[in-house]
Parts: sequence; C-alpha cells; structure tokens
Amino acid sequence: MSRPRRPTSSSRSNCSGGDFDWEPALRKLDELNARVEDPTLWDDAAAAQAITRERSKLAASVEAVQSLERDLADAIGYAELADEEDDEATLDEAREQLKAIKERAARAELEALLSGEADSNDAFMEINSGAGGTESNDWAGMLMRMYTRWASAHGMSVDFLEETAGEQAGIKSVTLQIKGPNAYGWLKSEAGVHRLVRISPFDAAAKRHTSFASVWVYPVVDDTIEIDINPSDVRTDTYRASGAGGQHINKTDSAVRLTHIPTGVVVACQMGRSQHQNRDEAWKMLRARLYELELQKREAEAQALNDQKTDIGWGHQIRSYVLQPYQMVKDLRTNVETSDTQGVLDGDLDEFMGAALAQRVGSTRDGAGA
Repeated sequence: MSRPRRPTSSSRSNCSGGDFDWEPALRKLDELNARVEDPTLWDDAAAAQAITRERSKLAASVEAVQSLERDLADAIGYAELADEEDDEATLDEAREQLKAIKERAARAELEALLSGEADSNDAFMEINSGAGGTESNDWAGMLMRMYTRWASAHGMSVDFLEETAGEQAGIKSVTLQIKGPNAYGWLKSEAGVHRLVRISPFDAAAKRHTSFASVWVYPVVDDTIEIDINPSDVRTDTYRASGAGGQHINKTDSAVRLTHIPTGVVVACQMGRSQHQNRDEAWKMLRARLYELELQKREAEAQALNDQKTDIGWGHQIRSYVLQPYQMVKDLRTNVETSDTQGVLDGDLDEFMGAALAQRVGSTRDGAGA
C-alpha cells in the first residue's frame, strides 16, 4: 500500500481552502483571544459582539484543520502498522478512514469559500408550488422533504414557521427556518425554480407531467444587524391558523402576515402558540428578507451577483429532475448531473451545492478583478 504524505504546514492551507493561510490565522486568533480577555472590551457592546463572533468563527476553522491533521496522522499510522503486519483487513479499514478524511477535507475546502457577510447565519427557506394544482403541490412537498433530509444529514435543525397544505396532496407553500453552521451559505445556491418531469401518480391515464416549484432562501439576521423599517410601511394582517381540526383547532386569529408596502415583501407565521409569538417571528423574517434584498443590491453594484439570485422567477429554472422516461437530475447553471435521482430526493445535494458555490465564488473573483 502506498503511504500517504504526512500533513505539513503547507498542506493545512490546502485542506481548508486557498484563502485560509495557517500562520497568519494563528496569529490573528492569538490577537482575538487577547482582545476577548481585555476587561474593557465590553465598554462597546456592538464591537465586542463583532470581535467574539470573529474569534468563534476563526477558532472553529483552526480546530477543523487540526482535527483533520490529527485524524490523518492516526489513519496513516494505523495503515503503516497494518502494512508491516500484512493485515489486509486492517488495511481496508485504514483506506476507508482515509477516504472519509478526504471527503471531510473537500467539504472544509468548500466551506472556506463561504466568506459572504451572512454565509455563517441560519437560513429561512420558502417553498411555493407553481401552477398545476395537485401535481405542483406534491412536488413542493417533495422538495420540502428533500431539504429537511439534507439538513438532518448535516446536523442541522428545521423549524416549520408556516405551512399551507395542498387540497389533495403536498403543500402550496411552506416557510422553514434551518439552523446550523453556514446554513445560509450552503442553501443560498438552491434559490430558484425547480422542475420535475414524471409519470403522474394522480393521473389514471399514466401520462407524463411537468411540475414547477420555487425556492427562496434568505439569512436569519441577529440583533447586531440594524435594519430600519418604518412601521407605517408595514401592513399587519391576522388570520386563523390552519390546523388538523378537532379539539386542537385554533379558534383565534393567532396567525400573522406582514406586508412591507415599499418592496412588496410578504412574510407570514402561524406555528407559534400565540399571536404575540407569531408577530415577533414574522418581524424577524421581515428584517431578514429586507436584509437579503440589501445584500443583493450590494452584490449587484459590485457586478458580482450570480444570476440565480437576481432572477428568482417562474421562468428561471436552476435544476431539472427527470424521473421518466429516464432518471436524471441536472443543474442548469453548473451542468452537474447524476442518475441517482432517489439519492438526490433523499437529500444528497452536496455535489450540486458545492459546484454552485465554487461557480459563485469564481464569478465574484472574476468580477472583482475585472
């Protein structure tokens, strides 16, 4: 068995992305640690929060690289010992360990590209079915399942903030809050229109149908980011939250819908136990949507905005999922494709997200250098 090269200081930067320089990162972390220990730091609360967030993010990056190095050194030592003893079964285990480490390093390299202002934030995701009634509603429900499975596979949690069920199947719309490291950075590439081609399970004639659903993703913003909203620009509507009926049906107008009149942005929340709770959550969502609009504006001014974020409309398809007459999922932006349609619908999206992220970062750098 060929022996892999042991990790060195130069390989550190490679496994965590080209923008992560090891020695400067360690010096910066030492500097931030010293500032955090300064008792006068919290004299300026806003600055202190920014520093602690920067320190936490950098410390996590350093620990990720160190963890990879430790595991790589252990796996190489394990493989060398097995090689000396001619233990093929143990060598196979070592190969599997090295394969897993390589996959972790590849993901860490992509995550190093998540340098956007809100990439590390949690994410709101809205899924809406297109025209087509039951077919599109069912497709929107399949997308909801796909993203919740992706989130679960990556240790993220999902909260359901609003959901409108379809009459026969699926959903008309749903709003999710996905919580986890770099949730927005990963999911932002999923915004756009998703197209499904299949033999309809709802068509007695077994004809092929094409369905559409749109996905919108925007970052959760914290209280340190100021978004000025004039209350007079916001219309508030309350309505009765939908339920399963019976003794648990909601008999009060607890659901809240906010409409930001200048931009036309509409958000709604109905999953809280009270109107007050839903109102608070809806305002958080509205701040996040307006913040996302501001981020788009900044990127557009820098001539680095990726097309899939500027044209989120029914005519803008980003991915096609074909189940009949053949099996294929293809991203129309990056041309990444796979015949493992079931795997994708079960949440295996990393290859698509990684390619879109690399393309987005590449276009940003090209625009900056132009």
